[in-house]
Amino acid sequence: MISKTDLHTGWTLNCNVAGKPDLPKAVPAHVPGCVHLDLLASRLIPDPYVDVNEITNDWIGREDWTYHCGFDASPDADLVQELVFDGLDTVATISLNGEEIGQTFNMHRTYRFDVSDRLKAEGNELVVTFRSAYAYGGEMEAHYGYRPNNYPGPGNLMRKMACNFGWDWGPTLVTAGIWKPVRLERWAKARLAETLVSATLAGGDGLVTVRARIARAGDAGDAGDCRITASIGGVMHSEIVAAGSDEVSFQVRVPSPQIWWPHHLGAQPLYPLRVELLDGKSDELLDDYVKQIGFRSVRLDTSPDAHGSAFTFVINDVPLFVCGANWIPDDCFPSRVTAERYASRIDEAKAANINLLRVWGGGIFERDEFYEECDRVGMLVWQDFLFACASYPEEEPLRGEVEAEVRDNVARLMPHPSLIVWNGNNENIWGFDEWGWRPIIKDGESWGLGYYLDILPRLCAELDPDRPYYPGSPYSGTMEIEPNADAHGCKHIWDVWNDVGYEIYRNYIPRFCSEFGWQAPPNWATLEESVHDAPLTPVSNGVFHHQKATQGNDKLIRGLAGHLPEPRTMDDWHFATQLNQARAIRFAVEHMRSHRDICKGAVVWQFNDCWPVTSWAALDSAGRRKPLWYAMRQAFDPRLLTIQPREGGLAAVAVNERTLFWRAKISGKRLRLDGTVLAEFEFWRLLCDRFEAKAFTLPQDIATADDPGNEMVVVDMLDRRAFHYFVEDIDLKLPKPEMRIEVSKREGGYAVAVTAVSLLKDLCLMADRLDPDAVVDTMLITLLPGETHVFEVDTPAAIGVADIVVGTVLRSANDLVSAA
Repeated sequence: MISKTDLHTGWTLNCNVAGKPDLPKAVPAHVPGCVHLDLLASRLIPDPYVDVNEITNDWIGREDWTYHCGFDASPDADLVQELVFDGLDTVATISLNGEEIGQTFNMHRTYRFDVSDRLKAEGNELVVTFRSAYAYGGEMEAHYGYRPNNYPGPGNLMRKMACNFGWDWGPTLVTAGIWKPVRLERWAKARLAETLVSATLAGGDGLVTVRARIARAGDAGDAGDCRITASIGGVMHSEIVAAGSDEVSFQVRVPSPQIWWPHHLGAQPLYPLRVELLDGKSDELLDDYVKQIGFRSVRLDTSPDAHGSAFTFVINDVPLFVCGANWIPDDCFPSRVTAERYASRIDEAKAANINLLRVWGGGIFERDEFYEECDRVGMLVWQDFLFACASYPEEEPLRGEVEAEVRDNVARLMPHPSLIVWNGNNENIWGFDEWGWRPIIKDGESWGLGYYLDILPRLCAELDPDRPYYPGSPYSGTMEIEPNADAHGCKHIWDVWNDVGYEIYRNYIPRFCSEFGWQAPPNWATLEESVHDAPLTPVSNGVFHHQKATQGNDKLIRGLAGHLPEPRTMDDWHFATQLNQARAIRFAVEHMRSHRDICKGAVVWQFNDCWPVTSWAALDSAGRRKPLWYAMRQAFDPRLLTIQPREGGLAAVAVNERTLFWRAKISGKRLRLDGTVLAEFEFWRLLCDRFEAKAFTLPQDIATADDPGNEMVVVDMLDRRAFHYFVEDIDLKLPKPEMRIEVSKREGGYAVAVTAVSLLKDLCLMADRLDPDAVVDTMLITLLPGETHVFEVDTPAAIGVADIVVGTVLRSANDLVSAA
């Protein structure tokens, strides 16, 4: 059986850097890890996430770095011994005992080097030298010529995490290091060199396809027969790999398996699959491959229809509405993300009623633990190939690196039932078409299209034919239609936020919206932990440095216009912009879901952050829920009630993503803000079938206001409620907030009961203002006079009524409007 020895201890990092005489010659290095983390652990650099230290640390990415490790090994003429690097970032030269054994140029690949005849029993010296990505990028620009890139740095000229070079939510922290595990593998006779596994449904049965390629020791013709067996769900299949051959392909049919579903539709049964490579004569186990498999079918419906052409994911023959969010690398230093952190983030996404995470193309293929957790909890995954916001050369050596990278990662990730689509790129076809690249790119010069329309679909069809591939996001399905069309394919909506207010979302009914978003700062505790300006202001040095979007702060204020008054204090700026972010996304999602017959997906930009920053995220870098997180949970509720404008007036729209129909009384009223009822209606029973949006036209006396600034509409359907206001808050006569507060101990924390004396609009309890680790269960609660809501706060800290300070801990839109 193959043996594996991790080489994760005893590493040092060479710090002979010109111009840095204060650095020691070498420091302890952690593997997996990176240069920044090693320097930080030795207290040789300030934390790049704090204040403006990012700038102080810029020199790190411009230097070459060398890792050293000593280890013992046992030379053995009967064994093949290989050094295996799961991930090297990025341009590296590897030497063993003073002899170069290989070079690497791709952060996203696994590398394997045969060192059988280079090992010593004791004192082997392994050296990995990393070239500056900037220096290598300069050489590649001279080689390929200039290619347009929306962001600084040469990320489009090499196969490295593009957002390392800075993004409009991320710092410029250009990393180097052994960022994934490294080990010594020893094997005899043969090993599994590549194992391709896919699982789908065939009628009522599960169908597993296994394609295996083996590597043989010595002369393949002399190695003899091998046998490959696969067992799953009580079924076993065996195939002989004859001497002189190295490939085999077969299928295993599992009768009537339990079906894997997205979490909002069913369970996630997983079946252990074991593939074994055995010696053909002795049945000695030589190597094995073990995965957890789920049985489900997936297709992407892009067929023409009355509205243009569809973009609908169909899982187990059920057309879905995707309630999604975009996922970026969860840390600028990906080796720091643990399996537990993946699980926590994915649990937070599930709790927000998100059913799909789109792994965005400017980052990385995430580690196995990410996809395994998505499999376990029923979180669908959309996986971009790693091309984002830039044009890419298609010549060598980049072309060969792309193909090898795709083969590596498709083979690694294709067994996961959660993974439902490969996407060719992020915004590159759109960029060529609309961002002014055409006149820059010379006639006949490559810019990436050959990857998206030829190489990637060809490789996906060869390696993973059971899963759909789509060329890009956004993309209309053909180069004959502009890529960001409403009526075809998937769309990004970015004029909203960049140029216009969020009310413009209603101008669009996309077939599928794979990006749209609105900015806000991180939570207050996160801001205080990362920025030490005195005082904190929106434009103080640290706060402003942690805003990477062009004119981002200006857009935050401009986005309030017509909705909320311009804030006059830092506290109000922080709350108003967070509230506006939550409202913008809730507004967009409810609009798109109300048009479920046309639109089949809303994927918010973005779910998470990689460092403390003002961004589009719902969960900040510390894992704290911004108000947006609560707005997404409300707007993505599988049973949504919303009030939307329709021809001739207003309609209450019930949207049902559950597997059972939703049938209930629907009632409502128009009332003054003080609670005086002006008109009422009741409809005995509204039926909204499963996977349906059903509109109910509101009576004219409900939908028409006498005094728009002092009236509202409330509609209830069972335990769901929707509100409508005839004017925006800035023109609404919101009263000064009045309430009664009670605090009582509960298991794990406290219950904070708030009873409204006046109308309270979008009431939020900012738990991190009580305790940085506190979490509150609900937010954005609107209470009519006399109504009570109980906030459940998980915290070990002791809190009482005096701690629930109105205007700081307990916030509402009333604060902002009545103060103005």
